[in-house]
Amino acid sequence: MVGVSKEDNDKGGGGSLSTLACSSSLRNLSSMEDKKGKEPDVSEFISALAEDNNAQLMVMACAGAPGANAQALVAARHQTDVILILITLFRKYKNSFDGQQVLDLPPEPLSGEQIYEIVQHINIRFGKPNKEKKETTKQGKGKRKKNDKEKGKHKRKKKDEGKGIDNELNSSCWKKKSIFFDLEYWKTLLVRHNLDVMHIEKNVCDSIVGTLLNIPGKTKDTLAGRLDLKEMGVKSELHPTVSEKRTYLPPACFTLSKDEKRKFCETLANIKVPDGYSSNISNLVSIKDFRLIGLKSHDCHALMQQLLPIAMRSVSQKHVRYAVTRMCFFFNAVCAKTVDPSKLDKLQDEIGKTLCMFEKYFPPTFFDIMIHLTVHLVREVKLCGPVYLRWMYPFERYMKILKGYVRNRYRPEASIVESYIAEESVEFCSEYIANVDTIGIPKPRRDPKEESKGIFSGRFENVEVKDLELAHRNVLENTIGVQPYIKEHLAWLTQQYSSRTEKWIRNEHHKTFKSWFQAKVHLDMKDPSKNVSENLIWISEGPSHMVVKHDGYIINGHRFNTKELDGKRVTQNSGVSITASVAQFSTAKDKNHVYSDMTFYGLIDEIWELNYHSFKVPVFKCDWVESNNGVKVDELSFTLVNLNRLGHKSEPFILGTQAKQVFYVEDPLNSAWSIVLSTQPRNFSQEDQCDDECLDELNNFTEELADIVNFDDAEATTGSYARQDVDGVWVDKVI
Repeated sequence: MVGVSKEDNDKGGGGSLSTLACSSSLRNLSSMEDKKGKEPDVSEFISALAEDNNAQLMVMACAGAPGANAQALVAARHQTDVILILITLFRKYKNSFDGQQVLDLPPEPLSGEQIYEIVQHINIRFGKPNKEKKETTKQGKGKRKKNDKEKGKHKRKKKDEGKGIDNELNSSCWKKKSIFFDLEYWKTLLVRHNLDVMHIEKNVCDSIVGTLLNIPGKTKDTLAGRLDLKEMGVKSELHPTVSEKRTYLPPACFTLSKDEKRKFCETLANIKVPDGYSSNISNLVSIKDFRLIGLKSHDCHALMQQLLPIAMRSVSQKHVRYAVTRMCFFFNAVCAKTVDPSKLDKLQDEIGKTLCMFEKYFPPTFFDIMIHLTVHLVREVKLCGPVYLRWMYPFERYMKILKGYVRNRYRPEASIVESYIAEESVEFCSEYIANVDTIGIPKPRRDPKEESKGIFSGRFENVEVKDLELAHRNVLENTIGVQPYIKEHLAWLTQQYSSRTEKWIRNEHHKTFKSWFQAKVHLDMKDPSKNVSENLIWISEGPSHMVVKHDGYIINGHRFNTKELDGKRVTQNSGVSITASVAQFSTAKDKNHVYSDMTFYGLIDEIWELNYHSFKVPVFKCDWVESNNGVKVDELSFTLVNLNRLGHKSEPFILGTQAKQVFYVEDPLNSAWSIVLSTQPRNFSQEDQCDDECLDELNNFTEELADIVNFDDAEATTGSYARQDVDGVWVDKVI
């Protein structure tokens, strides 16, 4: 539980004041360690170290005992010695892992020079050894048959000569020296081999989904994994039971019941995502067989980033659900387009805790090399920058283009070269020809210079005067040129009605500002010193009574549809959110209001295009969710909304330029609530092909991962890693 450096132990009781304080505090910690319900007091230890001016104190979040709050990982570095005190979260639960209590510190990664020192003396001969000459008999043709003794001798000789490795180096994990070490600079590189996050994320997703749904051929919960538990002597409740013809594997904590599998698959099958977000997930789900079929790399990316944590909400085992959710949050943070360097150390600590949780609940066969590589992803982010600049998505996409060049499968390389040169030549010539589109590039749906445009042809309609005034008021309040007039009108009302509350003045401002603003602009037009723009004049006159209604609109890189149109499609583009500064009052007589930013969620009911003669303004008429009782945030920072609880009916309009697209996924735990997920804008000037921008980042659920102390300690004290409410699995193999 507590580790001290060897140098400190050799010195005995001698040393500085901080060393004596360390020894005293260590004895106190050791004596208190075995007392249940009482956590070690580290404050005395930290204060003793802080008294020494030469000590450098580092505190990291960890826990020291079951049910305890976060303790400290304290490292005091002196000029001559190092004292390391390590109080970790999982070291007390040795039966949850391999039955051994590990007191060592994590190993330091080897540098290129250190690896070169190890492998430089490895003598490896590439290729096959020289074959013996064929011996033939004088009588007849053919090879001479060798007896069994000669065959065995030849095999042993071939095995030894083929490797060509010195015997004293057989204990090393390296069997050969990379040829890249012949480059002088290779051993000095900090990153010699880049890890591909795309394939790591895909393989981790396949392992998690295959194990949870027990998909044959993809599950990691196999007989070999249960036998490993039996050999290690841990988790006896999961050991296989042998019968005459078959072997029974007891249900583990990650084993899902049929109802949980059905909810898991139905959640993914019923998800409707915006255009360009991913492929149609419902086509990949087989509810009948409880499995996911044909997942591509980007499908796994969408699952790990946002969708899998939502589907996991139907799993009743809380600790398993949290472990998988934390892994998804980790990939969500690693794949972010913007990275905060100050948070990378904490993210590295979190992935270590997450993998410890996986080791507690999942079988040993789950931990292949892909699971291990997640430990090194944060280090490469520190050294190489954001992941989206170096993962394999653009290369894999271009490989598909090159494969399309192949016309002669017998000579694929020549076909690729020939087609590539032909395309480059035509593109070069097209630069000198007017009004000619380049081959291979889809024709734009709209002019990229246009900021916004309706997807379908609009229809002219007369609308109610009340709704038109609300839409016009929203345009006035969000136009930069009108802001000075708004401040002037509020100041005039405050001066005229000084005895009134600010809430009353705000309401009066909404009622009278339109007519006052129109008269004020007409008055300023007569003054030559006032530079009144043409747009401001047309805004003061108000929009036309005939508005153009659209069923779909492209603006801000998003494709928005009305909820009526979404009901006829397999995609969802009607979700919208907006963050606004709102004045909040505790009561009707409250004079000390507070301004704060609030996020509102809703669905687009209608899309209007207001005509101000010289320009047009798109506005969205939305059904907003009531903020007090219709929006909540759960313990994992998921935002949930109840789309049946509507509010803010007095302000249904927002500008199209203010809208941010979101989409809603029905909560598996309660169908009345929906989980809010956000998307990144895309460039819709080209056909719906998934470009690099749609892959670089999906918005984070939360900035921090869930605290495992709140739930993991309670689960660990139960000592049971098997479920009693589900059936196990029978396999045909007999031990």
